[in-house]
Amino acid sequence: MQLKISNLSKTYSNGVKALNNISLTISTGMFGLLGPNGAGKSSLMRTIATLQEADEGAIFLSDLDVLKEKDAVRRILGYLPQEFGVYPKMSALDMLDHLAVMKGITSRGERREIIEGLLQQTNLYDVRKKKLGTYSGGMKQRFGIAQALIGDPKLIIVDEPTAGLDPTERNRFLNLLGSIGENVIVILSTHIVADVHEVCTRMAVIHKGEVLVEGAPQSAIDEINGKIWKQVIGKADLEAYQGAFHVVSSHLVAGKIEVRVFSESQPDANFSPVEADLEDVYFLKLNHSANGAGQ
Repeated sequence: MQLKISNLSKTYSNGVKALNNISLTISTGMFGLLGPNGAGKSSLMRTIATLQEADEGAIFLSDLDVLKEKDAVRRILGYLPQEFGVYPKMSALDMLDHLAVMKGITSRGERREIIEGLLQQTNLYDVRKKKLGTYSGGMKQRFGIAQALIGDPKLIIVDEPTAGLDPTERNRFLNLLGSIGENVIVILSTHIVADVHEVCTRMAVIHKGEVLVEGAPQSAIDEINGKIWKQVIGKADLEAYQGAFHVVSSHLVAGKIEVRVFSESQPDANFSPVEADLEDVYFLKLNHSANGAGQ
């Protein structure tokens, strides 16, 4: 199974160009779509999920024309949107049963077997009879995955699924996604770099509706390894450093600021080399995009 996106563009009625000639090829496994809020991630996910039209371009899921054969795509699609609502007074068991009927699973025995399996898989079986309104954020997200898995989908889309989760729930959710992604296409759309680094074998960074980089996370890191340097400076010096060096990112360390810069060689004697990571790739690409340049 392969998802091929070719020259996809979308401009909304208010003039915002959400997608600008995007092309991506996504195969079975975990694929991370990384970008800041407003980058076009949700617009791309909604277009793939057949929830909105594109102005130009094509999307094919194997032989299926996603933009034209919407009903056929929906039968093999699982979708967990960024804003996922539940009926708070229904139990997980009853809600999944209702959704399974809507998916066309008419046999009560078949539905029971599928639903119990999904509740076990998402670690919700022990709370299956509790009202969804009593679930924690992480439990609701796992329920969201359970409903997305009804019907044995071949493509699963999850949009910003770990935002707001505590570390334990986040790890549990990412482990669940990783296990699902062994046999189907899973697209994880997020602005959280660590999520992509931990579970995705391939990724793309998008900004302002354009693809800035695509490939394996480690390959992108390897391209800049040996070119990232750090130094701890005073807060008052940050602006000067931003003017003098190619600052990738900065953050507070014990009241001072650690700057990480990109340079082919040591910027000066006060900088020390540091192992590059995916966050460096991410901010470097965003900075280049904002400055109208590419690496």
